[in-house]
Amino acid sequence: MIETAIDVPLLLSVLSGIIVLLVLILAFRMQSFIALLIASIVVGMLSGMEPMTIIETMKKGMGGTLEFVALVIGLGAIFGSILEYSGGAEALAQFMLKTFGEKRASWALMVTGFLVAIPVFFDVAFIILVPMIYSLQRRTKKSLLLYAIPLLAGLAITHSFIPPTPGPIAVADILGADLGWVILFGFIVGVPTAVVCGPIFAKYISEKIHVEAPESTQGETTAENYPAIELILFIIGIPILLIVCNTIVNSPLVDEKIISQTVKNWIGLIGNPIVALILANLIAWYMLGIRRKVSKKKLLEITSNSMAPTGIIILLTGAGGVFKQMLVNTQAGEMLANYFAEIGLPIIFFGFFIAVIIRVLQGSATVAMITAAGITAPLIMAQTVFTDIDKALLVIAIASGASIMSHVNDSGFWLVSKYLGINEKQTFQSWTMMTTILALTSFAIITIITIII
Repeated sequence: MIETAIDVPLLLSVLSGIIVLLVLILAFRMQSFIALLIASIVVGMLSGMEPMTIIETMKKGMGGTLEFVALVIGLGAIFGSILEYSGGAEALAQFMLKTFGEKRASWALMVTGFLVAIPVFFDVAFIILVPMIYSLQRRTKKSLLLYAIPLLAGLAITHSFIPPTPGPIAVADILGADLGWVILFGFIVGVPTAVVCGPIFAKYISEKIHVEAPESTQGETTAENYPAIELILFIIGIPILLIVCNTIVNSPLVDEKIISQTVKNWIGLIGNPIVALILANLIAWYMLGIRRKVSKKKLLEITSNSMAPTGIIILLTGAGGVFKQMLVNTQAGEMLANYFAEIGLPIIFFGFFIAVIIRVLQGSATVAMITAAGITAPLIMAQTVFTDIDKALLVIAIASGASIMSHVNDSGFWLVSKYLGINEKQTFQSWTMMTTILALTSFAIITIITIII
């Protein structure tokens, strides 16, 4: 007989906070940032926390989370805006299509989506690349879904799995995961997942649903003003390579006999995500802006405009940190961790299913990721053995759960429906099914990795 270590009143306070969160978002359509803060206060009050302690906990959770995340998300947004304005995303798409050929265009679009979503937000990347798939459909007369689904799969996977996109950055910070390991496992899990839910699923669904591209209202995009593809790949790769290099060099795999501690410290500075993104921004600012005769005034305008959509992500991440800190300070996380350890439920499964539930109920993948990370983080702190690799896999597991079953309460559902010109039923059959396959496939791969490791 298993002895549970559950404090019922404390458990009820946590459940009440989650219920309040969902009711505020679903029933009252309240902004998730405020809803998370209110839910945090509810947990603190019902658990018996002193009034001023609740306020101090909220301040600590917000400040502790945003001291890193706000910098990285802001830098990432500026970086993406310069790349987008320069035409770098279109250049990359054209290069992939030329390299793979029209017959393997679905694979080219999957790779393009995978790479472009690293610096550019999902919806922005899709909108600027959608003319490519229109053009392909008009030339080949095949279903638009044959090209749209692989592109969407690549965009969705990178958007959820691979820093410096906001979602995985936020989750990694809340869980205390090393970004280098998150990037490595993001690629390891993301690539085979993209193949399954991208070209393979696209071939199947395009034979079931034929979709025509909308009538062309303008000439085809030309490549005469695009930046060189080598330059785009170099600029995108800079922050990723620096972060991964820092992780490897400062891991137990490399001792001081190979590289001195002084050198490791300098690599630690340059390979820190903040500095890596600053360097990438400076290079993009000069190579894609000043050198291409973009005025300093225009550069200031596009980079300033990029900051607006990041505000809500930063605030949401901070609110997720508040919720996490409340669970830590009330010791609810430790209680749940001990309970799950006793019944033999791995934390990685818990994080995945919490993200699934929140994603399906309220729609936003970002909210699902941040909330699930906030609930799961205290469980990690109560573990005596939870390595950097374990934390990185947990980040990807939560991202997997938060990607599942995009439907009518997700803005992405309507974005895809609008731009592909398909009805709700067809969007369910294609986009919703693709996101579900994405989540289940990636989580299956994560489970296999955890068994092997």
